[in-house]
Amino acid sequence: MTALAGTGVLVRLALRRDRLLLPIWILVIAAIPVATASAIAELYPDVGSRLALGATIMANPALQALTGPIFDPTSVGGLTAWRAITFATVLAALMSIMLVTRHTRAEEESGRAELIGAAPVGRYALPAAAVLVTGLANLLAALLLIAGFAGQGLPAAGSIAFAGAVAGVGLVFAGIAAVTAQLTENARTANALAIAVLGLFLLLRAAGDAAGAEAVSWLSPLGWAQRTRAFADERWWLLAIVAAVAILLVAAADLLARRRDLGAGLLPSRRGPASAAASLRSPLALAWRLQRGLLLGWAAAFAVAGAVFGSLAAGVGDIVGDNPQIADMLARLGGAGALTDTFFATQLSLFALVAGGYAVQATLRLRAEESIGRAEPVLVAAVPRWRWLAGHLACALAGSALILAIAGLAAGLAHGLRIGEPATQAIRILGAALAQIPAVWVLAAITVLLFGLLPRATSLAWAFLVVFALLGQLGELLQIDERIRRLSPFAHSPSLPGGTIAVGPLIGLCLLSAALMAAGLAGFHRRDLNSD
Repeated sequence: MTALAGTGVLVRLALRRDRLLLPIWILVIAAIPVATASAIAELYPDVGSRLALGATIMANPALQALTGPIFDPTSVGGLTAWRAITFATVLAALMSIMLVTRHTRAEEESGRAELIGAAPVGRYALPAAAVLVTGLANLLAALLLIAGFAGQGLPAAGSIAFAGAVAGVGLVFAGIAAVTAQLTENARTANALAIAVLGLFLLLRAAGDAAGAEAVSWLSPLGWAQRTRAFADERWWLLAIVAAVAILLVAAADLLARRRDLGAGLLPSRRGPASAAASLRSPLALAWRLQRGLLLGWAAAFAVAGAVFGSLAAGVGDIVGDNPQIADMLARLGGAGALTDTFFATQLSLFALVAGGYAVQATLRLRAEESIGRAEPVLVAAVPRWRWLAGHLACALAGSALILAIAGLAAGLAHGLRIGEPATQAIRILGAALAQIPAVWVLAAITVLLFGLLPRATSLAWAFLVVFALLGQLGELLQIDERIRRLSPFAHSPSLPGGTIAVGPLIGLCLLSAALMAAGLAGFHRRDLNSD
């Protein structure tokens, strides 16, 4: 029996298990760029209007931090690549990370890998099947992208380059997830490590593009995807580099897998004390102990990201230069300070979306604890269900507020130190960041609602985050009705600093969160543990 015996059977099993969720991932990855191309063709039908948009883009570091530079502002394809390739590659990376971890480390953690290994199945069939399924998913997304762009009349070469870049980045992160799955015994930790790497690469790409530092952007696979220059004198050799990196990462994961036992990780778990400390005598204390590593990692990432973007903000006003149109626009808005405030408002809205990811991940710990059987020993004691749930929920709510505060404080201090007003700017940007908290809490509340009423579908909380992000970032471009765009809680957050704050919407978001949490708690009280 070879080491890959049974791979085909496991591929079919994985496709059957993901027959509902996987097509949604593929369709969303393909639909967003195609819909963006259609909207751009309608909104900017002539070269003159596209050039005007391109001038605005190149003059706005905030836009370049969010979506990257534009290489051909004269064509629909060039504008589509600028606007959509970052979103598509991030979604492809997330899909690949979750697929690989779900079908490798999660199978070992649950014990199913050992049962599968007892059958005539090779030692490396399981990870091989996970990588093959992920590669197939990225290939299908690429084919749909090519077909969709062809339907829009875009050039074939640019369509293939765009699709290849998206699929290539997906395969790179499949390799990264395969590596992190070898490092730890816990699927959740493996996912968190891979997503942290994605966040780091996204930060490098954003910081490099905003500051015009090409060398920094080239450190990120997301930067490679942009610099493939789809629809703008394509660089085909970059696709070969992306493919080579993906292959090397998968090979590295294979070498690491040979150095560990089934179910074990290369980073051994620390042995705990024989008896619990007094600080662990409450559900909240236990939840904090379980969640603190995740929170510290997110807090460090937000501190670094906030400091980076804060240091860039002071130079935003320098983009005026000799451009009289931009100078006139700034004069109407209130000067270069208005552009700096717009920069901060844009970045803080992005921080809020990412903090929503933390809120979802931290709240999903409830389902993880229940699934692996650790919730039952706690609840069988004199611990009410609401206290156990409230402990993890408190960590999610307080943690999301904390990381947003850290990002705002770091950004304000970095900006203030550059302009000589550290205390004033720190307080101002901190307040703007805190105004984003109620919208983030709605995502935690949705996750609790799914956990209480539809525990098997708790992963749909990620879908809500993606939908809210799309409504906020692409809703106006895709000409989605304003009433639909306002279904996103982030649409009700104030645009600060520089804008006005309305207390009513923030109170409404808090009340909505409380109602959703109460409904989730009621559902959890009525259902059995480990029920579907």
